[in-house]
Amino acid sequence: MATAPATAATVSSFASPSSFSVKASKSDRVRPARRAAVNVRCVSSPPATDTSFKTKVPRNANMAKLQAGYLFPEIARRRAAHLLKYPDAKIISLGIGDTTEPIPDVITNAMADRAHALSTVDGYSGYGAEQGEKKLRAAIAATYYSDLGIEETDIFVSDGAKCDISRLQVLFGSNVKIAVQDPSYPAYVDSSVIMGQTGLYQEDVQKYGNIEYMRCTPENGFFPDLSSVPRTDIIFFCSPNNPTGAAASRDQLTQLVKFAKDNGSIIVYDSAYAMYISDDSPKSIFEIPGAKEVAIETASFSKYAGFTGVRLGWTVVPKELLFSDGHPVAKDFNRIVCTCFNGASNISQAGGLGCLSPEGLKAMSDVVGFYKENTKIIVDTFTSLGFNVYGAKNAPYVWVHFPGRNSWDVFSEILEKAHVVTTPGSGFGPGGEGFVRVSAFGHRENIIEAAKRLKQLYK
Repeated sequence: MATAPATAATVSSFASPSSFSVKASKSDRVRPARRAAVNVRCVSSPPATDTSFKTKVPRNANMAKLQAGYLFPEIARRRAAHLLKYPDAKIISLGIGDTTEPIPDVITNAMADRAHALSTVDGYSGYGAEQGEKKLRAAIAATYYSDLGIEETDIFVSDGAKCDISRLQVLFGSNVKIAVQDPSYPAYVDSSVIMGQTGLYQEDVQKYGNIEYMRCTPENGFFPDLSSVPRTDIIFFCSPNNPTGAAASRDQLTQLVKFAKDNGSIIVYDSAYAMYISDDSPKSIFEIPGAKEVAIETASFSKYAGFTGVRLGWTVVPKELLFSDGHPVAKDFNRIVCTCFNGASNISQAGGLGCLSPEGLKAMSDVVGFYKENTKIIVDTFTSLGFNVYGAKNAPYVWVHFPGRNSWDVFSEILEKAHVVTTPGSGFGPGGEGFVRVSAFGHRENIIEAAKRLKQLYK
């Protein structure tokens, strides 16, 4: 290899004494010796050998089926990369459905009181019941399931609906087949893949084998044609739906319960956004006669009280729900909970009781109302630009149609040109292609600014 030129990589002679600006004392003044330049030669080295230690434990093959990263961390990664490219940009995040407004005082005061009580002999408590504190379970039953036949013993308090979805998957095991709305919250599909319930990912149709994708479109009112859906063991159903924002009507949920009964299936009903419903759509699957025999319901304080970081939710497993051998589903779920979970934080549960006080319910309603006002601003923005917009009425999400466009391309376009983060519809399933989800969770000034930028981009 040729000798390298004298650059920064070349070690040259030391500087002469006159090049130093600091005056040394007589005793310190030493003249550096001059040395000849040393030429550095670039020598190619062999490829690095992987010397890391490997165990003999094989990787879970189901993990290898998963496609790239989970949707929302991938969005966060792209947001971070955009910020590196445009360090001075003020990015507005309307993508991940994370709440932004402060938790009302009546709720935080309840948590603070409980936290301070832990510093006293009389107020200290350690492990609690894995199923949740009796007082909170009773309050949930009385507040959300009054006259629906749901008792406090049917309610399992948890650290959030997402966590309970995975616990339910452990309950069902690997030998079941699931159905999901398409599009739908990705945790249903990903947890199914991890549990080994699915086949491989089929790139041509963007679906996993052994999952029934129930297409929900504007044409069918975002409710699947159940007559074309084969029987499955488990049906994941979210209403109001994430991401489309569509809330199923009473008639539609009656059809769903009948479909489950006819097929001997179990519905996992995600009601995380029920408090956003402003029409006569049911807020619980248990408003439908017969649902207790075929349904489980998950719910959360996250989007009502701003508990996305506090973490508190619940799952209802009615005593009437039985497996094919007659064994109560609730008994097995209780076993799963007692094995995998030590119960929700006692401080979080105190916050839950604060939420369900008369003042707390009013405060949560005000927070939900604030986000719904944000939703209207977003809807008006896209409607004024000529886009077809769905959802929004009963949910904090706006589902915007970009006909003929790739969802990730639209996501990138809005991020690159408007510095606004959305969520690509295809991340929720193949039925989401051509759409983006815009979240109404944001400070009002950010929502207004995002609307201004979007109008400039698509005018």
